[in-house]
Amino acid sequence: MRARRFDLIAFDWDGTLFDSTALITRCIQAAVTDVGGQLPTREAASYVIGMGLMQALAHAAPDVPPEKYPQLGERYRHHYIKQQHELSLFDGVLPMLADLKARQHLLAVATGKSRRGLDEALQTVELLGVFDSSRTADETAGKPHPLMLLELMSEFGVAPERTLMIGDTTHDLQMAVNAGCASVGVSYGAHEPAAFAALNPLHVAHSVRELHDWLHTNA
Repeated sequence: MRARRFDLIAFDWDGTLFDSTALITRCIQAAVTDVGGQLPTREAASYVIGMGLMQALAHAAPDVPPEKYPQLGERYRHHYIKQQHELSLFDGVLPMLADLKARQHLLAVATGKSRRGLDEALQTVELLGVFDSSRTADETAGKPHPLMLLELMSEFGVAPERTLMIGDTTHDLQMAVNAGCASVGVSYGAHEPAAFAALNPLHVAHSVRELHDWLHTNA
């Protein structure tokens, strides 16, 4: 067995492990129009995935006044909760995580979701106990601020050069840069991978299988 290059591997959730990008995009669009805003394009709505909820909604709905933000958040949660039972992990995620655990990597989640939303998702897909820790935007700071990764590294005493961030957006990869960590991008989520190059990920995986193989050989 090869020596580990990274002790701590942090995953984004939506669009990286969880097949939820399309639903989140539709829910953002629906929430904005519910409160009288102009319908965001699919590209504009998907761009904000990974940010904290209110940060994302405000960015996607620049014509919605701040006094409507609480209603905007409520409408987003309404649409998401109504359909979240349709969501699942991407195929191949569970074997990949099991392989990483067997190699004794510390596994974490660093997500723009709320703590409540992440805990519900972990219970839904029976992943409690797989991850050693997690951080959410509402308890730290939204991406690309590095606080999530800084707290995770501090929790386990892991140096930045021994930490890897994996995500599907430029927000994830920029967060890694800001924290001094390496990153890997995945192209099957919210952002077009052409935008990743400027942030120098070690690799861009085009499927979970490819990500698993890369991690097995290089992590």
